[in-house]
Amino acid sequence: MNKVILIGRLGRDPELKYTGAGTAVCTFSVATDESYKDKNGERVKRAEWHRIVIWGKPGENAGKILKRGALVALEGKIQSREYEKDGAKVAVFEIIAHQFHALDAKPAASEAPATAGGVPRAKIPPKPAEMNDADYPF
Repeated sequence: MNKVILIGRLGRDPELKYTGAGTAVCTFSVATDESYKDKNGERVKRAEWHRIVIWGKPGENAGKILKRGALVALEGKIQSREYEKDGAKVAVFEIIAHQFHALDAKPAASEAPATAGGVPRAKIPPKPAEMNDADYPF
């Protein structure tokens, strides 16, 4: 089974493009983080970056709704591909997302549909006061 579920923050604004046949494709990066204690007992934070690709109507919605720093939940699969750059093969691993949930996006009512990627948006309480932007990996 090839299934991925991620919750993270966008590292940059999504890039929305269209194929020659008119199919939308949206790409962006998402950071997930973890924290643990090292052998000295000190807390260490580590961010992992993921390249996300969303095709079709969900991709079009993602391109319109999401912005840099937005918290998003994604569901999809891992896919690898290779290409040649300067005579060398380069392997790329991407998350091909089938669904996404904009967890803290607040678009204007006229800008976004009631669902994102075919899934109702989750209602998340506002960010707790004790958290600040320095707590995020970007």
